[in-house]
Amino acid sequence: MAVNEVAALVDAVTGLRAAVDDVALPFEVASAQAARDERRRLLDRLDDHLLPRLRHPDAPTLLVVGGSTGAGKSTLVSSLVGEPVSPAGVLRPTTRWPVLVHHPDDADQFTGDRVLPGLPRVTGAGPAGGRGVRLVASEAVPPGLALLDAPDIDSVEEANRTLAVQLLGAADAWLFVTTAARYADAVPWELLADASRRRTHLALVLDRVDAADAPAVAAHLRVMLDERGLAGTPVLLVPESRPDDDGLLPEQAVAAVASWATDLALDPAIRERALAATRDGSAQEAARAARALADAADDQRAAADRLRSAVVASYASARELVAERTSDGSMLRGEVLARWQDVVGTGEWVRSIESGVARLRDRISAGLRGRRAADPTMAEAVGHGLEAVVLDAAQDAAARAHADWYHDPAGHALLDGLALSRASADLRERVDAAVRAWQGDVLDLVREEGAGRRSTARALSFGVNGLGAALMVAVFASTGGLTGAEVGIVGGTALLAQRLLEAVFGDEAVRRLTRTAHERLDQRVGELLDAEAARYFALLDPVAALVRDGGAVRSRASLVETAARTVAVVPPEATGRRNSTGPGLRGAAAGGVPAAGEADAQGDAPREGWWRRWRRGRSG
Repeated sequence: MAVNEVAALVDAVTGLRAAVDDVALPFEVASAQAARDERRRLLDRLDDHLLPRLRHPDAPTLLVVGGSTGAGKSTLVSSLVGEPVSPAGVLRPTTRWPVLVHHPDDADQFTGDRVLPGLPRVTGAGPAGGRGVRLVASEAVPPGLALLDAPDIDSVEEANRTLAVQLLGAADAWLFVTTAARYADAVPWELLADASRRRTHLALVLDRVDAADAPAVAAHLRVMLDERGLAGTPVLLVPESRPDDDGLLPEQAVAAVASWATDLALDPAIRERALAATRDGSAQEAARAARALADAADDQRAAADRLRSAVVASYASARELVAERTSDGSMLRGEVLARWQDVVGTGEWVRSIESGVARLRDRISAGLRGRRAADPTMAEAVGHGLEAVVLDAAQDAAARAHADWYHDPAGHALLDGLALSRASADLRERVDAAVRAWQGDVLDLVREEGAGRRSTARALSFGVNGLGAALMVAVFASTGGLTGAEVGIVGGTALLAQRLLEAVFGDEAVRRLTRTAHERLDQRVGELLDAEAARYFALLDPVAALVRDGGAVRSRASLVETAARTVAVVPPEATGRRNSTGPGLRGAAAGGVPAAGEADAQGDAPREGWWRRWRRGRSG
């Protein structure tokens, strides 16, 4: 394996780690909680195993011993080492401070943050609270190998279960311990399925096996392994044995496990193949998990866009509603109509409109000659009418936006009980100010249009206020939506206002003035509604700013997949579950329970603890 290929994989995994760390999942969507858990697990695996292994390929092999409550993990670890380094019991130091046993020469590999950087280290019993790793140096463990006794995978405490999964994810190899009574439990098989996906170098320890039951139990367990994609996984049997006064099992009882672990520590070919299989599988699994996380990131982006669109649509509809109601003739009723009648003369002329509008031209001339000043109550009537229209539209928009958010889990969490289903308490005052400002706009348009014209005298004869009132009526002029007598009345009213304005300014100017006045009204209404919508955006924007789609994560995952295929020692599709095993293992894996003094498969010596094998090999 070329150095530059490994460097490319390191760069790819480092980039993936940064992209995953950058993923935010703040919105409560269906995929969020599972994705948060997966993101945390993925970061842990990258930090705890894959990156450390890639950057330090010659570092000691981390063999994690995991399993169910009461399976005998701590007893097994202590029995392998030959001293009670991990006391067994219901409440024990391994609960939140799991024990990592290493050779003294490898101490510097585990006291720093090379692996498990988020967990503190202690020697001795460890604190009563918190969590971390308790380091134990022992010359019984061969250099280049470390044993880590993980918490129970089915602990009653969630923190312990989470830590157990994290430690298993940090492993170069697993010893998965179960018993003849519990090997079919669901929880262990969930983690074993994860091991299969990651192609983790793995052996399954079947503890406390009665000699009479061993063949049947081992055969059934192997069928279960085959059915779950773990064919070829070594099964190491530990017979039912009486512990000594220190709580240690006899050497012969743990001989199969010791032999498998010794080969992993001392046989370069087995070690290299084991580390490569776990490393390559971990890289591929990281890319797969990252793609799932990218989908969840897309869900977050979609949630942000969906909530924003709901608010935008609600208030855009409100703005359209105001525009419609201020141009379809709806405003030219009731008090507004009565006040306009007063502006142009007496109210009697309107009652004659139903018989025809031919007399309107005469009324215009009469209005001009009459030099009537606009009744100030006309502005008040228009103001009251506009205020009601805008308030109703704003209230409706608030209710619709709130309903959309309330029934969307992502929006519901943001609302957090806030009363946004109604318009702002001060909206009425702001609407009143905006309407008065618009009426000022209308008067300014009349003044500007009349300045310097020969028609100024005629304009002044009717008064700026009167012309302004006529322009407001023209803005509200359309008769769409009205029926029967109302059409005739409103139509006549609008025609009178239009003829009056045309007589003063000309028809082209009137069209322009009407359009401009309506645009300015729409602008002021839009500003009011935008301010109302901003209440929602004040909640949404800070959260949405954290969210990015999954594009960057997918891109990095693809780079990892490509680099991992390049460095893979054995292609994933060709591996199956061909874990290498030592000579002392094969008899036990086949279902037999070794008896004291039984020779191993090579027939050269009785099985023995690894500490004796490696010491004998070193001295020889």
